[in-house]
Amino acid sequence: MINFILNDELISAECAPEETVLDFIRYQKHLKGTKIGCREGDCGACTVMVGTKKSGKMEYSTATSCLMPMGNVTNKHIVTIEGISQKSQELSLVQSCMADNNGSQCGFCTPGFIMSLTCFAISKEEKSLLNAVKSMDGNICRCTGYKSIERAANQLSASLSMNYNSKKNAIYSLNVVPSYFSSIFQRLEELSQKAITDHVDINLPTIGGGTDLYVHERHELLETKANFKGLDNSTFEIMQENDFILLDGGTTVSQFLNNSIIRSIFPDLDKHIKLVSSTPIRNMATLAGNFINASPIGDMTIFFIALQAEILLENAGENWMPLSELYLGYKSLRKDKNELLLSIRFRKPSAFSFFNFEKVSKRTHLDIASVTSACILTFENNKIVQAVLSMGGVGPIPMFLRNTSSFINGFVLPLGDEQYKVLNDVLQDEIKPISDIRGSEKYKRLLAFQLIKAHFIEIQKKYAQH
Repeated sequence: MINFILNDELISAECAPEETVLDFIRYQKHLKGTKIGCREGDCGACTVMVGTKKSGKMEYSTATSCLMPMGNVTNKHIVTIEGISQKSQELSLVQSCMADNNGSQCGFCTPGFIMSLTCFAISKEEKSLLNAVKSMDGNICRCTGYKSIERAANQLSASLSMNYNSKKNAIYSLNVVPSYFSSIFQRLEELSQKAITDHVDINLPTIGGGTDLYVHERHELLETKANFKGLDNSTFEIMQENDFILLDGGTTVSQFLNNSIIRSIFPDLDKHIKLVSSTPIRNMATLAGNFINASPIGDMTIFFIALQAEILLENAGENWMPLSELYLGYKSLRKDKNELLLSIRFRKPSAFSFFNFEKVSKRTHLDIASVTSACILTFENNKIVQAVLSMGGVGPIPMFLRNTSSFINGFVLPLGDEQYKVLNDVLQDEIKPISDIRGSEKYKRLLAFQLIKAHFIEIQKKYAQH
């Protein structure tokens, strides 16, 4: 039995936990406002809001319901487009802004945009146009050319900025969401007290966010059984212990992005993480899932290999393994089949260590990389005393460029032409890209060298400003 609140209705569903939220709300609850588009998390037509209890209040985020298993909605508030409608049938503030600015043509994508903007409207984020547009980075429209949607976002952010701080219970007085939202926390509290913890079967696979599994194995998952992590924000924490930063394997990319400890370490994190999928996907995708997926171009895997991160596996006792050593070959891992990745840690970079992340793909956002790379350089007296380079898309596994990293030690930036030439020779000897849909071998080799040059340029600027 899966217990949660769907809009204003308490649900006790006897359904397979492997079923997607999208299929449940459309085919069992007949809420057809949430659309079926790509079923891969790319188009955003199926976007819903997910409410979780945290620190004595509700916290909402967007999710692509086509990739969200029902096993992850226990004790949560799931909100569809129907759930933000007033009983009087009056349009919400977000809907009014879209209508006023002709932000909908065929209307297929509109519910997804509405849900993303509504989640922005009730969030803690500054009510700026930039943040309103950023909230829709997972939504695609094929009709409007986006300018009318941008005008709607501008009207919304202006209205929110003018009234949000001056009105008590602004989300209700401004008609952003219906008044029943005010009772959700207490209702979930009561639901949690009645909850029965399901038995975890160690012989079954465990699903965190499901953002990759439900793209490639949706039909297979419906015919099997799994354990679900639930993506519970209530006990989530990133900690610093001595020189190490410790993270739970179930940490989502958004939790990593929004954590104050992490942001203090990586001042350019917004610039880096915006290249990774989209807001709804980042809200669901876990770091452990990205690592275990073992894609040669896993964005966060490349990010953490450069940090020389270590992982703790379920059956490893207290033995931490370097993340770079997890990968034996293409999609082959140094772990038991259903063994969980419990924790992640990396050493906090020193004051003279500088990090950079680069990614090249056919689209700037919401796309898979042709080549991606991360780099951390540590300086002493203007000289590089330690370099760590990682790269994806240039071999069968996410690569720690051990030889290239060692070669860089002792360099002083900026490099001369001759140094770049020899460095490129070392790099090209270490990587092994192949030609595929994301580019030819020759193109990827060129990109690999250009990304290393980009690292040096960006890090040199940071070091000069330090």
